[in-house]
Amino acid sequence: MNVKKAFHLSTLTFLASLLLFSGCNKQDTKSNSSQPVVQATGNPADGDEILVGAVFPMTGPIATYGQESVNGIKLALQKFGGEKIKGKKIRLIIEDNKGEPTESANAVRKLINVDKVHVVVGSVASSNTLAGAPIAQQAGVPLMTPASTNEKVTQTGEFISRTCFTDDFQGVVMAKFAKETLKKSKAAIIVDNASDYSKGLSKVFRAEFAKLGGEVIPTEYTYTAKDQDFRSLLSKVKRSKPDVVFLPGYYTEVGLILKQAKQMGLNVPFLGGDGWDSPKLQEIAGAEGVKGNYISSHFSPDDQDPTVQSFVKEYTENFGSQKPGAMAALGYDGMLVVLDALKRAPKLDYASINSAIINTKGFKGITGSITIDENRNARKSAVVLKTLPEGMAFEQKVNP
Repeated sequence: MNVKKAFHLSTLTFLASLLLFSGCNKQDTKSNSSQPVVQATGNPADGDEILVGAVFPMTGPIATYGQESVNGIKLALQKFGGEKIKGKKIRLIIEDNKGEPTESANAVRKLINVDKVHVVVGSVASSNTLAGAPIAQQAGVPLMTPASTNEKVTQTGEFISRTCFTDDFQGVVMAKFAKETLKKSKAAIIVDNASDYSKGLSKVFRAEFAKLGGEVIPTEYTYTAKDQDFRSLLSKVKRSKPDVVFLPGYYTEVGLILKQAKQMGLNVPFLGGDGWDSPKLQEIAGAEGVKGNYISSHFSPDDQDPTVQSFVKEYTENFGSQKPGAMAALGYDGMLVVLDALKRAPKLDYASINSAIINTKGFKGITGSITIDENRNARKSAVVLKTLPEGMAFEQKVNP
């Protein structure tokens, strides 16, 4: 083969490989862990800024979670006051994942490969974070979620951490609350079968409620995100005659389920997790639908701790009259933990930043004292809130 021909063929092969790589980056996130990404070198972007990537649903069906989280992050940066870390300013780069796993994977990949961020913060909704985490792990870039509670998230690898509690904790909290505080004995469970968050919580609640001597109806009633009519499902639940219903889902569907349950005369308490914690819940469920139910969450704006009340005041002054929900408080705490870690890190390479984050101990946040354990999960307290037409009311605090 002559030299010109050989050069021509090798060039075509190189171009084909580039196209193949580009095509792989557009595949569905179900195969994210095997998708090629540009491997991090241990050194993020060099310059006069520290780049923090944020991946949150700013639009889409769970947009209030992302909007509140980013508000909290911005308030934390405002509190930080533009202070430099190791001579560098902090710059926030926000990516909208629209509440979709595929978009989450694409956003994390873009922040790492194009923006060369020092650290990724996000996301909310465990399915979204589970889509992006393998990409950060493969690249060796620290990713910290302030709000994704599914246990599998941090099992992705040593570069993935969280500053919130996990599903196993809030599942236990709500099972004990149902059995010991509400004195209920027969529970039905309604699950979003496309949600890792919903399935994880239901599994823990089922085991703990049975362990405490309660009866769990064997049938697991399921729905899919974006469903609108739950009457057939609720008719089956009503026929099973539970005295409490556990509904670990997100406010968009939960609000409709609560409203339709009340219309059908299913007048038993519904219990949920932090996925309910949005000001939109009352709007969707209506005054009657929302009354008399309970959730586990991370934060209550009614907590009279002076630090919490100062946060509530600053939040309402900056973002309107609506009191902050759990996602705002979690975003705020998560960003402050990252800033604290950046200060403590001996160098601004990925490994040093990650080590500083996962070695956070006793950090005093709005949502409680945050200590990240050996599995890179936060040990912290939970609150139980009662849902009312005017909002969430503090019921009790539960320590780990």
